[in-house]
Amino acid sequence: MNLPLKFVNQKIEEYAMQVTYDPREGRGMVIYNLSLIPRKDLGAAIAVYKDAFKAGVCVSGLIRIIEQGEEIGDYRIPDEMAGIVTVCSSTLDGILMIRGVPVNPIGGGVVEIESRIPKRFTHLIRYEHTTIDPLQVLISQEITSVTDVMRKGSGTILANIRECHMEAEHLIGQVMDDLIGSSFTGILDVGLPNSPALGVEVNPQYMGIVALGGTNPMAAIREAGIPVRIHAIKGLLEIGTMSEILDY
Repeated sequence: MNLPLKFVNQKIEEYAMQVTYDPREGRGMVIYNLSLIPRKDLGAAIAVYKDAFKAGVCVSGLIRIIEQGEEIGDYRIPDEMAGIVTVCSSTLDGILMIRGVPVNPIGGGVVEIESRIPKRFTHLIRYEHTTIDPLQVLISQEITSVTDVMRKGSGTILANIRECHMEAEHLIGQVMDDLIGSSFTGILDVGLPNSPALGVEVNPQYMGIVALGGTNPMAAIREAGIPVRIHAIKGLLEIGTMSEILDY
């Protein structure tokens, strides 16, 4: 019997409901991405990741290195490769759900940055129309310029957007406050009710929240000429098992 296709919005909702991360306490389960790097390039990749974190284009400074032959979840890291586990920005959907905020993940895309200010989405793939993570697809198209944003403050980066009901605006504000100083950051824009967020329309009585894509550091690593294979929205893990990138 063939299983039905699972679209990305369904996958995000499934994982988001299992998120337990509390930004105030700094512990709990988060959604993670897994990226594979040739073992020989790991040092160079980590150096790029550090620069990306310092430039503020990362969702989190927490990572976990998985060596060849080791397993994470049901996945074994291939020979001659290293796995870099990073926090997925869809964790935000779970954090909002925990607080009782109705969330509808819309999609992922590319956002234009000008003088370090997010201007608009230039590309967007809606989650309900794809079975492959949009940011994973867009990285493969080589249409980002994350390195330019890091160095010059202008360029294009990966981001995603979800909409939340306007009646939960006060709860959303509380979540945004709690994220300040936590291990999860990267909110680009919180739109007004019934108004587009960075050019993306929301449903009536909803407001959009745009966050950095968790795979921005991997886009920067690819831009540096290092091969990277991304498995987005790979699973869940306890955030306490991860370490600060600056400690590597």
